[in-house]
Amino acid sequence: MRNLTLCKIRYASISASEFSSTGEPSNITATAFDLDQNALLLATEHREDENDADVKINVWRAGDEASSEDEGIPSLVTSFSTSTQLATNPWAKGTSRHAKLSHRDAEVVSLHVVPDSHSLVIISRAGEIATIPLDDDAPSVEVVGSVDGGVMGAAWSPDDTLLVLITGEDKLLLMTSTFDVLSEGPLHPKEFGEDAPINVGWGAKHTQFHGSLGKAAATSSIPQTAVGASPDDDGHVRVSWRGDGAYFTISVLEGATETETRTHRTLRVYSREGALQSTAELVPGLEHTLSWRPSGNLIVATQRFGNVPGETIQKSATGSGLGPGRDDRHDIVFFERNGLRHGEFTLREFVGREAGKVLSEQRKWGYRIREVGWSSDSNVLSVWIDREDGDVVQLWTTGNYHWYLKQEIVAPPKEGIPGRFTSVQWHPEDFLRLILTTSSDIIQRTYSWDTIASPSSPPIDSGSVAVLDGTNLLLTPFRTQNVPPPMAAHTLPVQLSSELLPALPKRALVPTHTAFASSLDLLAILYETGVLQVFDLKTRLGPGRSNVMDPTLLWSGQLPKRSYRQVAFAIAGAGEDIRIAALGSDPRSDAVDIVAVVDVSGNESKTTEIAFNAQNGRLVLSRGVVWEAPDGRVYEVDGDSKRASEAAQFPEFCFWTAHTLVPRESIDVPSSLYIGLSHGNKLYVVNSHETRTLATNANSFVVSPGFLIFTTTAHVAQFAPLKALAHALRSPEATLADFETRRVERGSRIVTVVPSTMSLVLQMPRGNLETINPRPLVMEVVRQDIDSGSYGKAFTACRKHRVDLNVFVEHDREAFVKGIPSFVEQVSDVDYINLFLTSIGQGSLAAEVIAQVCDGVRTELEKKDLKKYVNSILTAHVVKRPPDHEAGLALLLHLKETEPNLVEDAVKYIIFLVDADKLFDTALGMYDFSLVLMVAQHAQKDPREYLPFLRELRALDHYHQRFRIDDHLRRYTKALTDLSLAGPDQFDEAMAYVEKHQLYEHALSIWGGTDKYESVLNIYGDWLFDHRDFREAAFVFRQANRPEKAMIAHEKALDWQELFELAVQQTLSDDELKEIAYRVAEDLVSKKRTSEAALALLDYAKDVREAAIALVEGSHFSEARRITVLHRRPELLEEIIHPGALECRARIAEDLGEMRDQLRKQVHRIRELRVRKVEEPEAFYGVEDTDLHNVDVMTDISMAPTMFTRYTVAPSAVSKTSSKRSSRSKRKLERKVGSGRKGTVDEEEYLLKSVTKLVTRFGTTQADSASLLPHLLQFTDEHKAEAASLQRELKEFNTELTEAVEEIWKKAPEDEEGVEAVPPMDSWAARMEAHEKQKHINPVDKVAKPEVGRVEWKLRLPAARPSENSAR
Repeated sequence: MRNLTLCKIRYASISASEFSSTGEPSNITATAFDLDQNALLLATEHREDENDADVKINVWRAGDEASSEDEGIPSLVTSFSTSTQLATNPWAKGTSRHAKLSHRDAEVVSLHVVPDSHSLVIISRAGEIATIPLDDDAPSVEVVGSVDGGVMGAAWSPDDTLLVLITGEDKLLLMTSTFDVLSEGPLHPKEFGEDAPINVGWGAKHTQFHGSLGKAAATSSIPQTAVGASPDDDGHVRVSWRGDGAYFTISVLEGATETETRTHRTLRVYSREGALQSTAELVPGLEHTLSWRPSGNLIVATQRFGNVPGETIQKSATGSGLGPGRDDRHDIVFFERNGLRHGEFTLREFVGREAGKVLSEQRKWGYRIREVGWSSDSNVLSVWIDREDGDVVQLWTTGNYHWYLKQEIVAPPKEGIPGRFTSVQWHPEDFLRLILTTSSDIIQRTYSWDTIASPSSPPIDSGSVAVLDGTNLLLTPFRTQNVPPPMAAHTLPVQLSSELLPALPKRALVPTHTAFASSLDLLAILYETGVLQVFDLKTRLGPGRSNVMDPTLLWSGQLPKRSYRQVAFAIAGAGEDIRIAALGSDPRSDAVDIVAVVDVSGNESKTTEIAFNAQNGRLVLSRGVVWEAPDGRVYEVDGDSKRASEAAQFPEFCFWTAHTLVPRESIDVPSSLYIGLSHGNKLYVVNSHETRTLATNANSFVVSPGFLIFTTTAHVAQFAPLKALAHALRSPEATLADFETRRVERGSRIVTVVPSTMSLVLQMPRGNLETINPRPLVMEVVRQDIDSGSYGKAFTACRKHRVDLNVFVEHDREAFVKGIPSFVEQVSDVDYINLFLTSIGQGSLAAEVIAQVCDGVRTELEKKDLKKYVNSILTAHVVKRPPDHEAGLALLLHLKETEPNLVEDAVKYIIFLVDADKLFDTALGMYDFSLVLMVAQHAQKDPREYLPFLRELRALDHYHQRFRIDDHLRRYTKALTDLSLAGPDQFDEAMAYVEKHQLYEHALSIWGGTDKYESVLNIYGDWLFDHRDFREAAFVFRQANRPEKAMIAHEKALDWQELFELAVQQTLSDDELKEIAYRVAEDLVSKKRTSEAALALLDYAKDVREAAIALVEGSHFSEARRITVLHRRPELLEEIIHPGALECRARIAEDLGEMRDQLRKQVHRIRELRVRKVEEPEAFYGVEDTDLHNVDVMTDISMAPTMFTRYTVAPSAVSKTSSKRSSRSKRKLERKVGSGRKGTVDEEEYLLKSVTKLVTRFGTTQADSASLLPHLLQFTDEHKAEAASLQRELKEFNTELTEAVEEIWKKAPEDEEGVEAVPPMDSWAARMEAHEKQKHINPVDKVAKPEVGRVEWKLRLPAARPSENSAR
């Protein structure tokens, strides 16, 4: 569905230079490409007179098509003279004798640049091989060799390493780029070649299927005597290489032999080494043209059919030597590498001649094919046609096995003389750039692929697409039809009247461009000569039996004379006026682009020309006249003044462009967006101030009313909301959100979008079409329909495209709730309403929203027709969350009384919606046995399952019946309520039911305020006591007036204050109080609550000794000393407190010893690890081959452990089939992480954490010591000595611990910069790389440095007395 559109055109001429230097004109005969310098090299030939034996050859250099040096005039490189072939070999034999040589034939056979030496190689027909070094300041010609007999053909391999020469002595030479001969062989070998077919006795021609030709085709054959050459054959040898340089083919004219009475063309295929591979089958009428498709699958030639004009007598047996078929038929034929034919197509678009009339001896049919050639990407075939009235080059493309004629290039005539091309050649790297030369002009034409689609918007969007095929325009409106190419919904033949046809050449013109109007159903067709036609397509948009299109010509005319390449519509204003813009330029100068704006009103037209400041620009698809300059600047043309002003700028020239206006909510002026796609696959969106690059791999795009849709080379279609793009351009700092995407087939490109049908048409690389309905387009139309209240249309679209019907509520809940009556009116079908309600119930809406919508729909249905919508009403009940089954069954009960004939179907329907067992239980819970039986019968339940149960229930009284039902349905609270209503005699049973189902709180609410309330509390307290909730149990027992049980619960909870409160209130004896006090004190001491135990012993047991023991055990020495003095028990000081202080001192010393040993061991180990880390880093960290991280292949066997294994907790086996660990084992492994097992990499981190815990433990020891030291200093000398010793030990360990912490947490200089943050990773290899970085992080950076606490225990010790010192 793509067209070949002219993108750039550049003209250059060497006439002025030639006349100034030689005085006589020359002819351009050959071209070559200097890819290193991006230049074009030309060879011109000049003879003083026709009989001159020498020819002067000039070599010219022309810059790149984008350069403008010397105003496009080529510069002379060098010149030299050489002999002609007729002068050196006038009596040539062999193949050269068949060549139709004349003085007008070019002497330069090959002009080629060798990149290795950067020299130009010129091969002449006389056999001379000359080189010109292009890097020299003054290049000179050096003849490096000559070939005897001259050269009839030459071709360089695509890699510039091999040269094939065909000599005038019928020899085939294969040479290197330094002109060393690799092989030499005959030009006319007799053998077939190395790939000769082998006949194995099957697959003969007569056994094959021949279609409509019938069995006669199996026996038909063309005798060799009937195979001849075309009269148009020039007799020259052609050589063509395959694109990869592995093979080349030669087309040579074979002479008459004993078995062959006619000359004919033969194709042979050779390998790169010069070995003959195959010989093509004989084809009558085969001509001299030859070109091997670069992709390698086809070899192209031409074939003539029928009789030769002017020959009235044909040999009955041998015929004319041409192919059997219609007279004047001319085919492009294809061959495979093995020499077999592979299809063809017929040339067309010629002005016919009178039957049997010879127009000229040189061109018996009025034309002949000069050459054929392929573009370097193998997509376009050029056919150079030499006509009587001028040369024409046709450009053909193929798709879906059909060949399209896309463009025709006419040689410009001079002063009434038909124009002639002297060479036609494709650029080897710029795929669609074609270089044509005339005798003095160089024409460079660059093409691009373009899709001509209608930009019309809803509701008149037809989705029409136009495909050019010669003089036929293939039209397909994708809104109503999807016709696969090469077919079309309508074929429009485009013909011009005689007054619009050019004088030369006389032929049917092929359009160069076409365009659709955006607001009217119009089509404009533009010809390069300036002829413009406008058609009214009259496209049928809806279904029907009439023609899908009925085009009529509205207007045609001739624009000012120049070369035109693009046409576009613009909005002219109100009414039926038409405005068309045609882009063209003057082909004879470096003039700027000129846009001819044609205003058509009825039969009248007015043309206004607007000149711009550059050439080779492009019209932008817009509502007005917009032109893009080659540098990317965009200019808008004012519709009234016809003046251009700059509106935006793309970062680079974008061939595919579009302009759209995006409405803004609070402002009447819409946002203007320009969208462009460059040849480098970059997609831009710009406005007058900002530029955004949306993609760097886009290959096509289209603009719909709400989205910019583009496909990428990653085979994804993306949908960018236009409002989001406009906002992003207004707010440059804003980040574009991710667009909605959809995967498409590999290589898909957008053809068009049809918003009305929510469809996007894609074309696959092989040519077939696919129409999809992307979700963004569907949702855009559905939301628009919902906003406009077209609920029926929106519902149909949702059903067709499988869109969740929740969109009706999610889009605008309040508006939809208000519009429910309209929704029910438009979507009136019962099944549709059921589908809607079911979707709402199963969606993600909140429960209250679902209930609101269902109730609204149900209310409207009940008002409208209860009988008709009974199923929908039931659906509205049961799709709620939670389902309202009872309401649905209640409706059935109501219908059973009023509409009994509807109940059966309604019951079946609700059973279809809801599980039958749930409905049975719901009906049973409604205590209506008739409803239960109705549900059970229609659910086809086994009567043996439910009838005995129902009989048993009927035999019970009212409340027991309901109790059994609720208990069966596990509605325990309701069952307890039923049992409580059965009478006081059922209280014991009710209490047993409470204990069974733990319904204590509900039981308290039932029997609250009754005489049974305390009994319920007592049972509740027992349950709490059994579950060891002693504090709550004590509170409940006190409420139940059970003090004995409350005391036991308080004692178990160690609430000793509340316990003794109750004990005193119960007037217990002193002995009983003492017994309780001793028990409670023992439990408190076991819980380290020694001060509370001492208080209980003093207050209720009156035991000072035991109280002092408890206080000393808790290191409360001050309180112990206080109570001994208070109660006048001084003996307890020496008996209990002094020994207790020494015992506490010993315990602290033991703790300090343990901490000292631990600290020294851990510090020593840390030092060892750090030394090893520096001296043996590979052994410590392990070495991993990072290249293996990108290997994504694992075997299903266990792998040998590596150094990396020590950094993981997973097993070394990587088999995916290994058994999965349970969650318990995973938690166990997680607890092992950081356990500090010796030899693992996290050992140092574990040791640092351990030292941190040690500092915390020492802080606790300091606090204990601070409370003990004052007492030791006040006791005996032994105690004082222990105090001094304790202070010394504390000081020493404090110093040692502080130094160890400073040493451990001291960073090396290289670690001062900190740890580099690791960015988030999302691939396995990246995570492994991040893990490698984490391995080298210093553990000191992971574990915070602890702070050793302040010294609070240090006291100034009194000096010893002299007597004591002397005594010592």
